[in-house]
Amino acid sequence: MDQLAPVISRSFADFGDALAALPFERNRICVVGDSHTMPLYGKEVLEEAAKSFKTVEQYTFPAGEEYKTLDSIRELLRYLIEHHFDRHDCLLALGGGVTGDMTGFAAAVYLRGIPVIQLPTTLLAQIDSSIGGKTGVDFDGFKNMVGAFHMPALVYTNSSALKTLPKDQFVSGMGEVIKSALLGDAELYGWLKDHADAVNAGEESALELMIRRTAAIKVGIVRRDPEEHGERALLNFGHTIGHAVEKYLKFAMQHGCCVALGLVAASKISTDRGLITEEELHDIEKTCGLYGLPLRAEGIDAQEVLRFTKSDKKMKNGQIRFILLRRPGEAFYTDDVTDEEILNGIRYITA
Repeated sequence: MDQLAPVISRSFADFGDALAALPFERNRICVVGDSHTMPLYGKEVLEEAAKSFKTVEQYTFPAGEEYKTLDSIRELLRYLIEHHFDRHDCLLALGGGVTGDMTGFAAAVYLRGIPVIQLPTTLLAQIDSSIGGKTGVDFDGFKNMVGAFHMPALVYTNSSALKTLPKDQFVSGMGEVIKSALLGDAELYGWLKDHADAVNAGEESALELMIRRTAAIKVGIVRRDPEEHGERALLNFGHTIGHAVEKYLKFAMQHGCCVALGLVAASKISTDRGLITEEELHDIEKTCGLYGLPLRAEGIDAQEVLRFTKSDKKMKNGQIRFILLRRPGEAFYTDDVTDEEILNGIRYITA
């Protein structure tokens, strides 16, 4: 079984078979979900897990980014200790990016590392956060500042789970989809422009193709740079300014929507540098608009957002490693983007 590439299905019916193929002892598993995902999918997933694991337990925490903290991790670790989980046991993350990041982090630090399985139920998690082993929690309001690399033993994606996804979360996921296409797959970027109606209508074949192609971009990059020493930084396209906007708004805007604002700002900087044309910039904005993503944010203090970028975890020697576009479908990273350039990009999305 390929540890990196997700198993993509239209149901949970094959999940038990995927678990049975895991190359380790299947003794005990704890399904970790939140107060939204567990009522929706918990019963079916627990039943599938019971086909392969001798003992199946469950742990539920409150849904929401505000619970993605070390305090929540402490409670999960306490549960694992009190229930005598050992190194031969396993965690399963059932949910979106918050659940996946937290469960992965708990698995990474518990007994210095136990296996984790990712079962993402949101578009954002299916095409991005569940893949590649990045785990972590927010710290004092700063996103993903504490974490670890811990590769999942399996990523199982059920595309039909998107049918229960609230519209705003689907739109948020599309921010990451467009980001991925812009940084590494011009053909997918063109496809997204041509098939917006099918994707927005939730056509299964369109969703499955989109998930598969988008996930493949991340899988390819992670294979070449698993711990972000170079190329993997490209996956942060749109995130430097996006995370700063997210922090400024106190997480009131969905992550993928902030990423969309960030990628528009980064595209503006790329335009100002003569790398992409004004026409290409406007085409990127139009594509984001096709999927209901925001292009501007009102009432934002550009200087304050710039200040928040200085807390970005991608800083290197006091300089932000910034991702720009050479053309749609080809990104690169650079350490020479000035504060004035960043400020101009922020002002563009707040005008």
